[in-house]
Amino acid sequence: MRGTLGRARLGGFLGLGLWLLAAQPVPAQQIPTRLPAAADAPSLWDTRRRPDPPDLPAARQIRFLTEDDYPPFDFTGASGALEGFNVDIARAVCTELKISCTVQARRWDTIVAALEADQGDVIAASLAATPEARMRLLFTAPYYLTPARFATRRDGGIAEATPGGLAGKHVAVTAGTAHEAYLRLLFPQTAILAKPTDAAAREALQQGEADALFGDGIAIAFWLNGTSSAGCCRLVGGPYLESRFFGEGVAMAVRPADQALKGALDFALFRLWERGIYADLVRRWFPVDPFGGT
Repeated sequence: MRGTLGRARLGGFLGLGLWLLAAQPVPAQQIPTRLPAAADAPSLWDTRRRPDPPDLPAARQIRFLTEDDYPPFDFTGASGALEGFNVDIARAVCTELKISCTVQARRWDTIVAALEADQGDVIAASLAATPEARMRLLFTAPYYLTPARFATRRDGGIAEATPGGLAGKHVAVTAGTAHEAYLRLLFPQTAILAKPTDAAAREALQQGEADALFGDGIAIAFWLNGTSSAGCCRLVGGPYLESRFFGEGVAMAVRPADQALKGALDFALFRLWERGIYADLVRRWFPVDPFGGT
């Protein structure tokens, strides 16, 4: 975690009450160019609360700021161009608004300062909408969440990941995370195996020391899709989206004075979901659906 303005990382250290997720990104060379279809993306938007159409000057250009080292969300591809889920969402917003846009890379530790110095207009870089971040920035509605999920071995025989179904079972989890805190509060009859790293928790499941694994759903989904899991395991139960533990989601951020721009982004994100484009992008970038099963 980098200070109070944190990136929504894949499945690492969190203390209870801290709403930022942290871990290692997926290496770009491990991201398939063609991904299997996922289930329909979850709806983060309420059709009863349709955003108002945007009111932006016709000549307005939007300068998006992102990173280039956090695949699959934003990274430099083989061609040297920026790629990733955040990048594609930003470009789709531009198309939806019929407005000219640029997408520029900044180092993570400088990206908020670059926005505040008017070197860009919007941050689209997996910036978590924490209370601390909201003191400096204005956020759109979230466009992705990081669900918590259980995984079990395919031959493990666990049919349901409920407090009753996991009573007496050994569940591996990364020590010191919100996932561990969630288990201890809501799965009191589970035998918790707190491991020092994500890799150690996954190995405990894979080697049979644990009956199940609980952690960041996106990180687990990429592990299941990769070669290191050797097809051992599958998702079961969930997704778990309790904001007190797993955050309020990732949103685009603008300067506090840019209310009209924030409204335009909210409208465009809603329309991308409504027209199925958001689901298409989820299918493209997430090889195993972190909200569904495997």
